[in-house]
Amino acid sequence: MKILILEDDDFIRDEVKTYFEMKNHTVDGYSNAEELFENPSLGSYDIFLFDINMPGLNGFETLKELRNFDIKTPIIFITSMSDIDYVKEAYSLGCNDYIRKPFYFEELELRINKLLMKDLSKSVVKLNELYSFDMDKMELIDNEKNEVPLNKNEKNLIFLLVKNLSHTVSYDKIIEYVWQDKPINSNTLRTQIKKLRSKLKKDFIVNIRGSGYKIEKYDKA
Repeated sequence: MKILILEDDDFIRDEVKTYFEMKNHTVDGYSNAEELFENPSLGSYDIFLFDINMPGLNGFETLKELRNFDIKTPIIFITSMSDIDYVKEAYSLGCNDYIRKPFYFEELELRINKLLMKDLSKSVVKLNELYSFDMDKMELIDNEKNEVPLNKNEKNLIFLLVKNLSHTVSYDKIIEYVWQDKPINSNTLRTQIKKLRSKLKKDFIVNIRGSGYKIEKYDKA
Protein backbone atom coordinates (compact mmCIF):
# COMPACT_ATOMS: atom_id res chain seq x y z
CA MET A 1 0.00 0.00 0.00
CA LYS A 2 1.19 3.51 -0.82
CA ILE A 3 0.32 6.32 1.58
CA LEU A 4 0.83 10.06 1.22
CA ILE A 5 0.67 12.21 4.33
CA LEU A 6 0.44 16.01 4.27
CA GLU A 7 1.24 17.25 7.77
CA ASP A 8 3.31 20.25 8.91
CA ASP A 9 3.92 18.77 12.37
CA ASP A 10 7.23 16.96 11.88
CA PHE A 11 6.67 14.67 14.88
CA ILE A 12 3.24 13.44 13.76
CA ARG A 13 4.33 13.06 10.15
CA ASP A 14 7.42 11.06 11.08
CA GLU A 15 5.52 8.88 13.57
CA VAL A 16 2.85 7.99 11.01
CA LYS A 17 5.54 7.28 8.44
CA THR A 18 7.47 5.05 10.84
CA TYR A 19 4.38 3.14 11.96
CA PHE A 20 3.23 2.20 8.47
CA GLU A 21 6.70 1.58 7.06
CA MET A 22 7.21 -0.97 9.84
CA LYS A 23 4.23 -2.76 8.32
CA ASN A 24 5.91 -2.79 4.90
CA HIS A 25 3.88 0.05 3.40
CA THR A 26 5.35 2.89 1.35
CA VAL A 27 4.85 6.32 2.95
CA ASP A 28 5.75 9.71 1.47
CA GLY A 29 5.44 12.74 3.72
CA TYR A 30 5.06 16.42 2.87
CA SER A 31 5.03 19.47 5.13
CA ASN A 32 3.25 21.74 2.62
CA ALA A 33 1.06 21.43 -0.45
CA GLU A 34 3.51 23.23 -2.71
CA GLU A 35 6.02 20.39 -2.31
CA LEU A 36 3.26 17.83 -2.69
CA PHE A 37 2.23 19.16 -6.11
CA GLU A 38 5.79 18.75 -7.36
CA ASN A 39 5.26 14.98 -7.15
CA PRO A 40 4.43 13.74 -10.68
CA SER A 41 2.92 10.48 -9.38
CA LEU A 42 0.11 11.74 -7.16
CA GLY A 43 -2.37 9.43 -8.86
CA SER A 44 -0.43 6.33 -7.81
CA TYR A 45 -1.24 6.50 -4.07
CA ASP A 46 -3.83 4.35 -2.34
CA ILE A 47 -4.70 6.82 0.41
CA PHE A 48 -4.11 10.48 1.30
CA LEU A 49 -3.82 11.63 4.93
CA PHE A 50 -4.18 15.42 5.16
CA ASP A 51 -3.99 17.87 8.01
CA ILE A 52 -6.38 20.80 7.52
CA ASN A 53 -4.58 23.73 9.12
CA MET A 54 -1.50 23.97 6.90
CA PRO A 55 0.83 26.79 5.81
CA GLY A 56 0.10 27.98 2.28
CA LEU A 57 -2.70 25.88 0.79
CA ASN A 58 -4.67 24.28 3.62
CA GLY A 59 -5.97 20.72 3.50
CA PHE A 60 -9.36 21.72 2.08
CA GLU A 61 -7.77 23.75 -0.74
CA THR A 62 -5.34 20.95 -1.50
CA LEU A 63 -8.18 18.46 -1.80
CA LYS A 64 -10.02 20.80 -4.19
CA GLU A 65 -6.94 21.03 -6.41
CA LEU A 66 -6.49 17.26 -6.46
CA ARG A 67 -10.12 16.69 -7.42
CA ASN A 68 -9.72 19.31 -10.17
CA PHE A 69 -6.91 17.14 -11.53
CA ASP A 70 -9.40 14.23 -11.46
CA ILE A 71 -7.39 12.42 -8.76
CA LYS A 72 -10.00 10.42 -6.87
CA THR A 73 -7.73 8.80 -4.27
CA PRO A 74 -9.55 8.33 -0.92
CA ILE A 75 -8.61 10.92 1.69
CA ILE A 76 -8.75 11.00 5.47
CA PHE A 77 -8.40 14.32 7.23
CA ILE A 78 -6.31 14.16 10.41
CA THR A 79 -6.85 17.33 12.38
CA SER A 80 -7.26 18.96 15.76
CA MET A 81 -10.21 20.94 14.37
CA SER A 82 -13.23 19.34 15.99
CA ASP A 83 -15.89 21.96 15.26
CA ILE A 84 -18.80 20.37 13.41
CA ASP A 85 -18.60 23.04 10.68
CA TYR A 86 -15.14 21.80 9.72
CA VAL A 87 -16.42 18.24 9.63
CA LYS A 88 -19.31 19.27 7.38
CA GLU A 89 -17.00 21.15 5.02
CA ALA A 90 -14.57 18.24 4.85
CA TYR A 91 -17.28 15.81 3.75
CA SER A 92 -18.85 18.33 1.38
CA LEU A 93 -15.50 18.56 -0.41
CA GLY A 94 -15.36 14.81 -0.84
CA CYS A 95 -13.24 13.47 2.00
CA ASN A 96 -13.79 9.84 2.93
CA ASP A 97 -13.13 10.01 6.67
CA TYR A 98 -12.21 12.44 9.42
CA ILE A 99 -10.13 11.61 12.49
CA ARG A 100 -9.39 14.00 15.34
CA LYS A 101 -6.03 14.47 17.03
CA PRO A 102 -4.77 12.94 19.21
CA PHE A 103 -5.47 9.52 17.73
CA TYR A 104 -4.27 5.95 17.99
CA PHE A 105 -2.26 4.64 15.05
CA GLU A 106 -4.23 1.40 15.25
CA GLU A 107 -7.47 3.35 14.80
CA LEU A 108 -6.04 5.17 11.77
CA GLU A 109 -4.95 1.84 10.31
CA LEU A 110 -8.43 0.39 10.82
CA ARG A 111 -10.02 3.36 9.09
CA ILE A 112 -7.63 3.07 6.13
CA ASN A 113 -8.28 -0.65 5.82
CA LYS A 114 -12.03 -0.10 5.93
CA LEU A 115 -11.77 2.36 3.04
CA LEU A 116 -9.48 0.27 0.90
CA MET A 117 -11.14 -3.06 1.60
CA LYS A 118 -14.71 -1.92 1.09
CA ASP A 119 -15.01 -4.03 -2.08
CA LEU A 120 -13.43 -7.08 -0.47
CA SER A 121 -15.12 -9.19 2.20
CA LYS A 122 -11.90 -9.47 4.18
CA SER A 123 -8.30 -8.35 4.11
CA VAL A 124 -6.93 -11.80 3.21
CA VAL A 125 -7.68 -12.56 -0.45
CA LYS A 126 -7.39 -16.13 -1.72
CA LEU A 127 -5.62 -15.97 -5.09
CA ASN A 128 -5.60 -19.64 -6.04
CA GLU A 129 -5.35 -23.04 -4.36
CA LEU A 130 -1.76 -22.29 -3.36
CA TYR A 131 -1.63 -18.64 -2.33
CA SER A 132 -3.44 -15.93 -0.41
CA PHE A 133 -2.46 -12.28 -0.01
CA ASP A 134 -2.95 -10.31 3.20
CA MET A 135 -3.76 -6.77 2.04
CA ASP A 136 -3.24 -5.38 5.53
CA LYS A 137 0.11 -6.97 6.31
CA MET A 138 1.31 -6.98 2.67
CA GLU A 139 2.15 -10.67 2.90
CA LEU A 140 1.86 -13.44 0.34
CA ILE A 141 0.98 -16.65 2.19
CA ASP A 142 1.21 -20.17 0.79
CA ASN A 143 -1.21 -23.00 1.55
CA GLU A 144 1.02 -24.15 4.42
CA LYS A 145 0.61 -20.75 6.11
CA ASN A 146 4.19 -19.70 5.33
CA GLU A 147 5.02 -16.21 4.17
CA VAL A 148 6.70 -16.03 0.77
CA PRO A 149 9.80 -13.79 1.05
CA LEU A 150 9.21 -10.74 -1.13
CA ASN A 151 10.97 -7.42 -1.48
CA LYS A 152 9.12 -4.12 -1.23
CA ASN A 153 8.60 -3.73 -4.98
CA GLU A 154 7.19 -7.25 -5.27
CA LYS A 155 4.75 -6.64 -2.42
CA ASN A 156 3.55 -3.39 -3.96
CA LEU A 157 3.17 -5.07 -7.35
CA ILE A 158 1.05 -7.91 -5.97
CA PHE A 159 -0.99 -5.48 -3.86
CA LEU A 160 -1.84 -3.47 -6.98
CA LEU A 161 -2.81 -6.56 -8.98
CA VAL A 162 -4.94 -7.93 -6.14
CA LYS A 163 -6.69 -4.56 -5.77
CA ASN A 164 -7.59 -4.90 -9.46
CA LEU A 165 -8.33 -8.62 -9.32
CA SER A 166 -9.31 -10.09 -12.72
CA HIS A 167 -8.67 -6.73 -14.40
CA THR A 168 -5.60 -5.98 -16.48
CA VAL A 169 -3.30 -3.32 -15.01
CA SER A 170 -1.32 -1.53 -17.70
CA TYR A 171 2.46 -1.63 -17.80
CA ASP A 172 2.60 2.14 -17.29
CA LYS A 173 0.29 2.01 -14.26
CA ILE A 174 2.38 -0.72 -12.64
CA ILE A 175 5.62 1.18 -13.26
CA GLU A 176 4.14 4.39 -11.85
CA TYR A 177 2.77 2.60 -8.78
CA VAL A 178 5.79 0.46 -7.92
CA TRP A 179 8.68 2.71 -8.93
CA GLN A 180 6.94 6.12 -8.75
CA ASP A 181 9.00 8.70 -10.65
CA LYS A 182 12.15 6.59 -11.04
CA PRO A 183 13.31 6.40 -14.69
CA ILE A 184 12.71 2.73 -15.44
CA ASN A 185 11.26 1.02 -18.52
CA SER A 186 9.26 -2.06 -19.47
CA ASN A 187 12.40 -4.21 -19.44
CA THR A 188 12.79 -3.53 -15.71
CA LEU A 189 9.17 -4.52 -15.16
CA ARG A 190 9.61 -7.76 -17.09
CA THR A 191 12.72 -8.56 -15.06
CA GLN A 192 10.82 -7.90 -11.82
CA ILE A 193 7.97 -10.15 -12.92
CA LYS A 194 10.42 -12.90 -13.89
CA LYS A 195 12.13 -12.75 -10.48
CA LEU A 196 8.75 -12.77 -8.73
CA ARG A 197 7.58 -15.80 -10.69
CA SER A 198 10.77 -17.66 -9.76
CA LYS A 199 9.67 -17.49 -6.11
CA LEU A 200 6.26 -19.00 -6.71
CA LYS A 201 5.13 -22.61 -6.88
CA LYS A 202 2.55 -21.72 -9.49
CA ASP A 203 2.37 -18.78 -11.87
CA PHE A 204 -0.83 -16.85 -11.25
CA ILE A 205 0.30 -13.52 -12.73
CA VAL A 206 -1.04 -13.44 -16.28
CA ASN A 207 0.64 -11.39 -19.00
CA ILE A 208 -1.90 -9.79 -21.35
CA ARG A 209 0.35 -9.19 -24.32
CA GLY A 210 0.57 -5.54 -25.29
CA SER A 211 -1.62 -4.44 -22.36
CA GLY A 212 -0.32 -5.37 -18.92
CA TYR A 213 -0.65 -7.98 -16.17
CA LYS A 214 -3.44 -9.33 -14.02
CA ILE A 215 -4.23 -11.95 -11.40
CA GLU A 216 -7.32 -14.00 -12.16
CA LYS A 217 -10.06 -14.15 -9.55
CA TYR A 218 -10.02 -17.39 -7.57
CA ASP A 219 -12.73 -19.84 -8.52
CA LYS A 220 -13.28 -22.83 -6.23
CA ALA A 221 -14.83 -24.77 -9.03
